[in-house]
Amino acid sequence: MHPTLALAALLLLAATRPAVAQLVPPAKPIAGVTQEEWSKRWWRWALSFEDEDSPVADTDGRLCASGQSGPVWFLAGSYDTRRTVRSCRIPAGKMLFFPLLNSLAFPPDDEREACASLMLRAESMTEAPAALVLEFNGRRFDGLQAHRQPTRGCFLVAPDDDAPAAGNGYYVALGPLKRGRYTLNFGGILPGLSQAVTYTLDVR
Repeated sequence: MHPTLALAALLLLAATRPAVAQLVPPAKPIAGVTQEEWSKRWWRWALSFEDEDSPVADTDGRLCASGQSGPVWFLAGSYDTRRTVRSCRIPAGKMLFFPLLNSLAFPPDDEREACASLMLRAESMTEAPAALVLEFNGRRFDGLQAHRQPTRGCFLVAPDDDAPAAGNGYYVALGPLKRGRYTLNFGGILPGLSQAVTYTLDVR
């Protein structure tokens, strides 16, 4: 093939292939908000649904647009330890934010627990994962333990809830997403928790 034609073919291929999304450093804010704060917002989003309407319990992705607003699009993990496979349509230009593994510590029912104790419990539940996985369109990312986001202090998960909670976990932000179709695999393994999730993302 003539060199000029070969170059044109490569440029055409690059133009039609979706770009690999950028992994945002864990200390970098998103839309002016820290990722630690986004982790709290993720919990408020995830726990704002009844069980049958929860994106976390969703088995195929039909609920992925529920409760979404603003520049950041939350993706749900799974309550199941078996791989969960979902499809999701997302508007172009959104940032993705989701947990590879995470946990939330609440006080026992009708009891009080100091915030420092809740933070230690959340930390212990997410300590030393055996694996953390993030793969986007075939690209595997490393250094994921640096994306741990413990909540600084405790927070209310719901406006009408008077019991504070503490969160901890490994969250990632990817994007912003351009138009195209993407395959996303993520998850991890802890002694008492594991998840494996695959999304096919149709970005329009």
